[in-house]
Amino acid sequence: MAVEQPMRTSVTSSGDQTRIHNIGYRTYDGPRLGRSYATRSLYSQSLRGAYGLGRSVKSKVLPMLLFVVMCVPAAIMVAVAVATKAKDLPVDYTRYAIIMQAVISLYVASQAPQSVSRDLRFKTVPLYFSRPIETADYVRAKFAALASALFILTAAPLLVLYVGALLAKLDFADQTKGFAQGLVSVALLSLLFAGIGLVIASVTPRRGFGIAAVIAVMTISYGAVSTLQAIAHAQSLGDGGGSSAAIAWIGLFSPVTLIDGLQSAFLGASSAFPGGVGPGNGEGVVYVLAVLGLIAASYGLLMRRYKKVGL
Repeated sequence: MAVEQPMRTSVTSSGDQTRIHNIGYRTYDGPRLGRSYATRSLYSQSLRGAYGLGRSVKSKVLPMLLFVVMCVPAAIMVAVAVATKAKDLPVDYTRYAIIMQAVISLYVASQAPQSVSRDLRFKTVPLYFSRPIETADYVRAKFAALASALFILTAAPLLVLYVGALLAKLDFADQTKGFAQGLVSVALLSLLFAGIGLVIASVTPRRGFGIAAVIAVMTISYGAVSTLQAIAHAQSLGDGGGSSAAIAWIGLFSPVTLIDGLQSAFLGASSAFPGGVGPGNGEGVVYVLAVLGLIAASYGLLMRRYKKVGL
């Protein structure tokens, strides 16, 4: 980006002497890297910031701790499988993120506000948009950075399970298929959770409010859906299974159960819904549309939020 400094004329008076200093123009002769470089830089810095890299030691504690908490159970499962010469892993690849969903939600709640709320609070967003970055560049960089950070968080333990399964000499084809299905699942989960977290965090410049709001949305929605599903399951036992179809439809109203239903319908995963009643193929299509629609809606809401430069 070229920076031209106009001629500056200063007048200095000392007694009866007056001197005029003509500094002239100074042009920028360096490389012009443009929007793509600026967007990539914002993405890389946001991704590093999601794990506290390049920031204070205090900022590294929580994300690194959550990363360790995500990987330790997988390492223990691998150690048990190798020691006992088990024929299969204790947990399927597609089930691991659902089991650890509380840790994932806490990570989103802590890092989504850190990614966008600070820019709003200190009013640095107009500086980003001055040039060359535009609104779409900022939103894409932040969205991609948090989704990438979540994918690292959720895919790392799956990699630990996969390597451990190979060390335990389990069937290579089955483990590779399960690992690939798990990666697809956590990729969709990362996009969905990142979009929801950023939309909520972008509403307020106060990080504490953003953290509380993300936790509330994630936990309350999951708790409410799980409770309603349990009630529907109890009723289905009383009426001979007539209410079991409602269990799958109720799962559409929580991010965690959305991913659970999608992977049980199309990725061969066992459902965590009460009674193991997951959505069928027809209901699974609705789950896919709901997940993709929420991801697209999150991106659209972020674009609308950042349309105004004077935030």
